[in-house]
Formats: sequence, C-alpha cells, structure tokens
Amino acid sequence: MKLCGLTGGVGMGKSTTAGFLRQRGAQVVDTDEITRELVQPNQPALEEIKKTFGGEIISPDGRLRRDELAKIIFADTAARKKLEVILHPKIRERWLAQIEEWKRENVALAVVVIPLLFETNAESHFDKIICTACSANAQRERLLARGWTPEQIQQRIAAQMPVEEKISRSHFVIWTEGNLENHSHQLDRILAKL
Repeated sequence: MKLCGLTGGVGMGKSTTAGFLRQRGAQVVDTDEITRELVQPNQPALEEIKKTFGGEIISPDGRLRRDELAKIIFADTAARKKLEVILHPKIRERWLAQIEEWKRENVALAVVVIPLLFETNAESHFDKIICTACSANAQRERLLARGWTPEQIQQRIAAQMPVEEKISRSHFVIWTEGNLENHSHQLDRILAKL
C-alpha cells in the first residue's frame, strides 16, 4: 500500500485534491471530518471541551457552537493548545486505525488529509507527503468568499506553519491557483510517480 499524507494551508485546495483522489480510486480519510464526528452531541470529546471552555460553547440542542469556540481558540494560543490536547490524540487514533483497516484490505493507494500534518509531527507515518498551495492573495480571496473576516483569516493563518515551510518539507506540491483541469493534471503527474 502506498500511504500519502495530504496537507497545505487553510483554503489552499486540500478538499478539492481529496475529491480528485477519491475519483481516481484512492481511499481517503480527512481529519477535519474525524474532528466533526468527535464533537457530535454526547461524544466524550465534546464533554471534555465543554468542561474546559464552558457551557456557552454548546447550543441549546447540545451541539458545539464552532464559531464561539473558534473565537476563543484563535484569539488565545494557550486555549488553542488546550483544545489540541483534547482532540489531537483522538484524531490520530482514528486515522491510524483507518490505516490498519486499509492494510488488511490491501488498498493500493491511501491518503490521510491532515492540515496540521507537520505541526503534529505525523510525517513519519507516510511514504510520501503532498502539499497543496497557492499565493497568499488567492488564499485570502478564497477565505473571504467563505464569509470569514480579515481578522479571522489572519488568526487562522497565524495558527498554522507557514506554507513555504510545508512546501519545503513535502515530497510533492500541487499549485492550486489555475483552473481545476490544471489542478487535476498536476495530481495525475504525482500519481504516475507514486
């Protein structure tokens, strides 16, 4: 089995790349999806988050108010670290279990999407690492299009390793600024090398 880690800065095209990989038959697990599962109502992680950050981050229907939690953790590095201590081990446990399952199933190509791949020292688990990247201007435009404020954009970018460092530590880079066809062709060239 070829096992790849997929990373990149926020808004730089990881989800699009993951979609292209799925279309080509790769097995993909996205740690953002794992995180969403972990914070569903009645999940132990959500209870821990509530104890740590207070009941006001939980809506009346028992769901995590992600926007409220984001305000807290992106404004305070210590708070973000507390959240990471709660979530990161649980997230890693899930994707490592998925890798074991893929090995048993003799999957040919498997990919784990981890925005904070280098920040969480996960690189040793992968044969190859692919980084999606674009210019700071393109990133900003994409995040503004999501409805984020300039302050929210700045906080989230500051919370991640600079994309230049991610690029330098990756085996392959997909520059996501062109059209989707260009993005797709770059991925095909990488897959041919794998």
